[in-house]
Amino acid sequence: MAERKQVLLRVDPKVHDALARWAADEFRSVNAHLEMLLRRALADAGRLPSSAGELPRRGRPPRDD
Repeated sequence: MAERKQVLLRVDPKVHDALARWAADEFRSVNAHLEMLLRRALADAGRLPSSAGELPRRGRPPRDD
């Protein structure tokens, strides 16, 4: 996978709090949730590049049974 870019984002504290609660409800970090939302918005607008990789798998790896 290509190197991940870093972005500094300034948002209203109330917006961040709401985003953090939403991300926690879905067991994601704020960063992972923002990336998911941005990808969804790009896809909905028909602007997500076909060369964009999949979202990295996060969390605990599946168990081998």
